[in-house]
Amino acid sequence: METSTATTGTPLKKKSGPQVLDGSDIMELVENEEVFSSFVDHKFKEFDKDSDGQLSVKELQPAVADIGAAIGLPAQGSSPDSDHVYSEVLNEFTHGKQEKVSKTEFKEVLSDILLGMAAGLKRDPIVILRIDGEDLLEFINGPSYEADMVSIFSQIASDDASLHDFIIKALEKLTVDQGMPPSSDSWVMSNIVEPALQLWNGDDQEKPVSQETFLEEFKKVAEHVTQNLKEQPVIVAHSENTFDGSGIKRLLSNKFELDKSLNIALENVPKDRNGKISKEYLRVVLDLVAPSAGLPPIGAIDQVVRHITHTSPRR
Repeated sequence: METSTATTGTPLKKKSGPQVLDGSDIMELVENEEVFSSFVDHKFKEFDKDSDGQLSVKELQPAVADIGAAIGLPAQGSSPDSDHVYSEVLNEFTHGKQEKVSKTEFKEVLSDILLGMAAGLKRDPIVILRIDGEDLLEFINGPSYEADMVSIFSQIASDDASLHDFIIKALEKLTVDQGMPPSSDSWVMSNIVEPALQLWNGDDQEKPVSQETFLEEFKKVAEHVTQNLKEQPVIVAHSENTFDGSGIKRLLSNKFELDKSLNIALENVPKDRNGKISKEYLRVVLDLVAPSAGLPPIGAIDQVVRHITHTSPRR
């Protein structure tokens, strides 16, 4: 399982190649005491609106929002899952009870969070791509177009699906390697895909779909998509790591490594008087075990988060 996330639809004037985020820049910042202290001084002064030398919970909110944006979370209030993460970040600063945070405490927690982000990026680097329609145009006019789209057609074939449905599902199957940003992203769907479908306005959209009709009509829609991407390039954060479960299988087959990973993770989370862990802290345990299991950090892939949310035991 690879993952791609459209991070913005803002047009860019300059052509830029892929950029790889592997955490090295973050590590360099935190490990340089002079530079990091200067960075903390600047941010603390920016957040300390009443200049009392401490940050209140209200003053910490912009810092928490910045951290959320840096790790790719949607804005606060967008979903219960992301709001839970924002709440956990705030608790890291306040320890769940403090009303004020000193500069020293702010620096320590910020350092821990940044080092955690750097570690996550080191094991799962992110490639930042600018998708402007050129690669998609090359794909639909290239030699592999027919074979690839016939394969996709066979995967999405359905007796009761309309041509319109086929095309939307096919666009979801295309990847950044073929020049298509993830159409599951709401911005991409609203600003790139839906306008292309409106311009297409294909005939007989509700009639049974043949392979030949699909190939012909899909190319028409894709051409409109390439034009929309040319006018509004999309920046995509793309992980090239494949998460296929092999790491989990390997960890489960090695009892020594499994016990070691779990013991280390469990030592770092609070327990109640009965020695039990709440559901909220189960996420922390899973994230600590993730590197040993070959998994991305929680939050990196929506499907993983949904599976954890739906299968986690009740407290």
